[in-house]
Amino acid sequence: MDLTKSTIKQAHEGLKKKEFSCVELTQAFLDRIEIEDKKIEAFLTVTKELALTQAQKVDLKIKKKEKISILEGIPMVVKDNIMVKGEKCTCASKILKDYIAPYDATVIKKLKDLGAVILGKMNMDEFAMGTSTENSAFKITKNPHNLERVPGGSSGGSAVAVADNMCCYALGSDTGGSVRQPASFCGVVGLKPTYGSVSRYGLVAYASSLDQIGPITKTVEDAQIVFEAISGVDAKDSTSINFKIDNSKVGLKGLKIGVPREYFSDEINYQTKEIIKEAIEKAKEQGAKIIEISLPNLKYSLATYYLIATSEASSNLSRFDGVKYGLSKMGETLLETYLQTKQEGFGEEVKRRIMLGTYALSSGYYDAYYLKAQKVRTLIKQDFEKAFKKVDVIFSPVAPSPAFKIGEKINDPLSLYLEDIFTVSPNLTGLPAVSVPVGKLNNLPVGLQIIGKPFEENKILDIAKIYA
Repeated sequence: MDLTKSTIKQAHEGLKKKEFSCVELTQAFLDRIEIEDKKIEAFLTVTKELALTQAQKVDLKIKKKEKISILEGIPMVVKDNIMVKGEKCTCASKILKDYIAPYDATVIKKLKDLGAVILGKMNMDEFAMGTSTENSAFKITKNPHNLERVPGGSSGGSAVAVADNMCCYALGSDTGGSVRQPASFCGVVGLKPTYGSVSRYGLVAYASSLDQIGPITKTVEDAQIVFEAISGVDAKDSTSINFKIDNSKVGLKGLKIGVPREYFSDEINYQTKEIIKEAIEKAKEQGAKIIEISLPNLKYSLATYYLIATSEASSNLSRFDGVKYGLSKMGETLLETYLQTKQEGFGEEVKRRIMLGTYALSSGYYDAYYLKAQKVRTLIKQDFEKAFKKVDVIFSPVAPSPAFKIGEKINDPLSLYLEDIFTVSPNLTGLPAVSVPVGKLNNLPVGLQIIGKPFEENKILDIAKIYA
């Protein structure tokens, strides 16, 4: 039996029945990482010592015949913008190259309390700014389905580790599609929860009103398990919300599925469109009602997203000044220290987004750009609220096409931004959305996006089970 192919549930059952020990399970993944990561380059840090120590504790518990939770002893990985105490947290940036996290993020504390085994920190686009994991300061991660293709971004390393059986599950962050798009490109399941359902404490901020931590898993069932473990209100995050997870099962019979005509325009590759249409047809065959809907302000979502995200990024990233933490390049004056630190520490894409955001927030332009974007955001939110009065969930593509070639778009930032065209609206509106694999095009995975009403993660995940 190849232990690395285990889902969360399979690994849990094996540990309970003592078919293998937690150390054996962990070592199997560590051995695979050692072989596979040489060509895939998904890991920034392998936390071998931490993982084996955690695994030994679980084995001791099993030996004492104590009950173990479903995530206890299950090896997982963490995107490198989420704090794990005592381990590096670089955000794939030179400015935080040697930064050691002084505390655990709330999601990590919850998983540690449940006995999770942390195998490592994963490569990503620097400060989560990108859609291909080519913007990392340290390495370019490859897609396991085709090493010449990107894995998507910005949670590319996390998605690759799950797809290539280097862990059972992963945590990523999603600001405009950074969990769903790499999940789609790598053929795994990626959930962006409702804004406020999962604490952001300990996640290095990119755009605070859009960021959300979410699971990347091998199966939909595993995504449900991880979401239930990490969700809930947190006193350390004032935007987190106390809500009750609805565990009632959802059937497809009579379910109203909305298909926005705006999502099936010319931006989408014809063959990708056909795969998504087949997935919609599959739901119809199982009793769902397909209803065409319109989201008229959706055409403004990408521009709105990039104005809000870059504006918030320019504010959030001002803390990296060479004084408090991270890289410090001392100049003769304080201003010189700021400038030299940021010039050397930040990559080109991060600088581009900081400058865009600073311009949008500057005197004389705030009303014309940032304020207007927030007003349009409200209109987009109202479009979805109207749609959800007619339908239960919304189906759409995740990306316009499957994974593109490494280097193909890196010198054309606008074409990379267009990769987010289908994924930014759930972030702008705070809605939950899941990417589930529904087919392949030229041996490259294609994902379907299912968008739900606030806090209806279990509903969209139940629906997704017909595909994965």
